[in-house]
Amino acid sequence: MSINISKQKREDLLAKIKEIRKFISSAPQDENTGNLLSYLSDLEKDVNGKKYGLVFEEHREEIDEVLDTHTPVLTEEKDLFIDNGGQMNFLIEGDNLASLKLLEKTNKGKIDLIYIDPPYNTGASNWIYDNDYVDGNDLFKHSKWLSMMKSRLTIASRLLTEKGVLICAIDENESATLCLLLDEIFGADYEYDCITIIHNPRGIQGKNFSYTNEFAYFVIPKGDKIIGERRLSDDEVYWSPLRNWGSESLRTDARNCFYPIFVKDDKIISFGDVCPNDYHPQKNETMDDGTIAIYPIDAKGVERKWRYARQSIEGILDFLAVKKTKGIYDIEIGKTFGTYKTVWSDPKYDANGYGKQLLNSLLPNCTFDFPKSLWNVYDCLFSVIANNRHATILDFFAGSGTTGHAVMKLNAEDGGNRKFILCTNNENNICRDVTYERIKRVIDKENYAASLKYYKVDYVPINERLYYEYADELLKHVRELVELENGINFIGNAEIGIVLTEEELADFVKNLNNAPTCHKLYMGHDLLPDEEQQVAISEKDIEICIIPDYYYKDLQER
Repeated sequence: MSINISKQKREDLLAKIKEIRKFISSAPQDENTGNLLSYLSDLEKDVNGKKYGLVFEEHREEIDEVLDTHTPVLTEEKDLFIDNGGQMNFLIEGDNLASLKLLEKTNKGKIDLIYIDPPYNTGASNWIYDNDYVDGNDLFKHSKWLSMMKSRLTIASRLLTEKGVLICAIDENESATLCLLLDEIFGADYEYDCITIIHNPRGIQGKNFSYTNEFAYFVIPKGDKIIGERRLSDDEVYWSPLRNWGSESLRTDARNCFYPIFVKDDKIISFGDVCPNDYHPQKNETMDDGTIAIYPIDAKGVERKWRYARQSIEGILDFLAVKKTKGIYDIEIGKTFGTYKTVWSDPKYDANGYGKQLLNSLLPNCTFDFPKSLWNVYDCLFSVIANNRHATILDFFAGSGTTGHAVMKLNAEDGGNRKFILCTNNENNICRDVTYERIKRVIDKENYAASLKYYKVDYVPINERLYYEYADELLKHVRELVELENGINFIGNAEIGIVLTEEELADFVKNLNNAPTCHKLYMGHDLLPDEEQQVAISEKDIEICIIPDYYYKDLQER
């Protein structure tokens, strides 16, 4: 029988605390005895505290100090707007904790997929954006990293839809702690799968081993089949005859498995009707227009059968191919999609060839270290949202912008309308010179139908000020929040409008005749059009969308 030794120790300690409390309570009461009793209560709470899970020393960052006295807002860099049709995407420059707090106002419960590649905390003494977090000699190296990640992942968990998935890349330095942290934040309603990805087949020399892989943690709602099928490489596909390779089959056994498959120019063009019982072809038939009717007969003219009945064959057309051997045609079946494995070893995941070299081809003078392979990120995204062509994808450790690049590539391939939101700081001008520039050049080079708005995080001081004292300052930044929440653009857009003050409403109505294409008006929640204004807007058949008051509700209630 197993005995819980730790529980026994806790109970012994609690018994001792009880005796001390009894003794203090029987003594003459004054301020000191009151304090001692309070201290004992605190000790009891600690003893009865967390018994299993991740334990670390929580730390504050500089951004925590800023957010104590300021509220973050967004300001658009209008000169950096990219207008190339397609979905409206967003790039936010600033500390990602502040960005996440803003996204919680606009996109809570609306993100389908979060992909992040956070600092790996490898322990160098200097900050390199995508790899290191604190000095390797810091006694609280792991605690500081975990504190940083916990504050961000906690908000991220609230941004996901009910079926939303989070993918977090990491290496061996924080893999174990990350797994425990994810379990603590997301809880029992999610399952956690760790994928090994060979991203450096040459190996990075460590003290004892050369590291060739990193990891990707998939956090998936429990019980949901969300991960789709992956495309198999040509050498992974097993092709076999669609024709039954066993003994002959009687029509009475499987009559619906005897029918012609029509081929032209080495491609399947249609399927014929089930053969009559008295029709037994002994060879394939060529028609006047070059179409070939292929039957389930072998090279000796012996009748077999197709492995799929006529009523189901069209459902597997994508898995069929025409095979021609010495002038003889046959049909083969090979499933080109398969289950994702827990080890990914495709050469295209190589971070050097498909990460660093690809980035350098777009930005020749770029000094960004360790960009992800485009295919590494692409396949992570594809596994989750291949069948969701309207998904919203967030990356709040955007780095060089690989996630945005992968989303646009996927949209171009299947006609999807997915959008991305990227967040990154601007250390060493990474956001402006690398992330933004990469997205811009990829759109230009590939002519992707995609647009981008560039926001910067600013701060409005709120400490020792009442809400009404800075409310007008916040009003100046509501437009960006409405754009971010709805995936739209107001600047130079004649189809939609926004009014936040009575003066703006009056000007809008006054100039209605100059806006014949406007069909939607976003209006501040505290505005009330008069009867004349309501009639004027209604006559133009303009839909009114009330801007929610939850953007700054928390500040109003302070």
